[in-house]
Amino acid sequence: MRKKISVHDLRLGMYIEELCGKWMDHPFWKSSFKLDDNKDIVALQQSAIREVWINIAKGLDVVEQAEELSAEVAERVQEVLQQAADITPKVEERVSLEQELERAKKLQSKAKHAVMSMFEEARMGKALPIGEMSTLVDEINQSVSRNPGALLSLAKLKNKDDYTYLHSVAVCALMIALGKQMGIEGALLKSLGMAGLLHDVGKMAVPDEVLNKPGRLTEQEFDVVKSHPVRGWEMLKESFGVDDVALDVCLHHHERVDGTGYPDKLSGDALSLHARMGAVCDVYDAITSNRCYKAGWAPADALRKMAEWQAGHFDAVVFKAFVKTVGIYPVGTLLKLKSGRLAVVTDQSSQSLLKPIVKVFFSSRSNVPIKMELIDMSRSQDVIESVEDAAKWGLDVMKMTGVC
Repeated sequence: MRKKISVHDLRLGMYIEELCGKWMDHPFWKSSFKLDDNKDIVALQQSAIREVWINIAKGLDVVEQAEELSAEVAERVQEVLQQAADITPKVEERVSLEQELERAKKLQSKAKHAVMSMFEEARMGKALPIGEMSTLVDEINQSVSRNPGALLSLAKLKNKDDYTYLHSVAVCALMIALGKQMGIEGALLKSLGMAGLLHDVGKMAVPDEVLNKPGRLTEQEFDVVKSHPVRGWEMLKESFGVDDVALDVCLHHHERVDGTGYPDKLSGDALSLHARMGAVCDVYDAITSNRCYKAGWAPADALRKMAEWQAGHFDAVVFKAFVKTVGIYPVGTLLKLKSGRLAVVTDQSSQSLLKPIVKVFFSSRSNVPIKMELIDMSRSQDVIESVEDAAKWGLDVMKMTGVC
């Protein structure tokens, strides 16, 4: 039996059947689950969700819970809730994009050379330096925790010579950020980061003239490229210290939920959560990066395209969590505000996915630069009117965000 209740009436032991609101308004990647953690109650009460449907056949009812709790237990629950509320904002100590960029630039350079070295070892059939990669994943995790936008913005600055290496770094960072959004932590979160770093190692078995071909691939050449998940899996399974998560993501990051992917045409429950996450992160970084055969899409455009493909390509729950990870307007998106000012997204607001932190710098009405100003759209009277094409305005949004 279902019952709609206020989030303020939630108690441990209840089973939430449905959250009443848009998926972007709540902090969970799932919409039905049993409440067995006080932090989940606090997160719901602090979100934009005001009511939920509970299933009293699977969990406690409001009255039953109230009767069951003694005064002592009720007092203890309230104490724990308050403690959780006090510490929740401090779980991730975020810094501004500008503060993290310098550290991220050094880390990106270090990571690129480390991955280049690892891939060269793979090309020559040598043992992979998994211990070194493990340390690198820890550093990437720390940067993502401080500000995910910094490293992810830098990762877009790829050329045809370093695309494969920086793509691996970017997918590592995206897997970690997505994992955090989905409530994954500890050893599993690190495994996801390692999986992102190693997922394309099989491309070292693909000839450079095919991998970096600027024109359309022949059917035979495409078959060679499509062999890289299996070739990578074969390399990794012989490497000491590579776990099942990395092997799974390497082999299946090109699978699709409708079974039309490769190499095994898996679908439904046959696809692991980790592989579904890898698919989303891999595609997003690929289509937002400049390649030898095409220019990358703007982040907001990429998300719109992925939303169009989502039904057959991506897991719906994972994709929604991914959008919450990078934001409706990811860092680097060029916006036109109702005031006529142009602005570039520099960070996400903690208040709303639809109201990021932006840097205004140009008047479209006067067609002249204006004094730069950082604005949190969640606290501004101005509103976003449209997403703009930077090329149309002759602008380099990476320079505007301070990335380069």
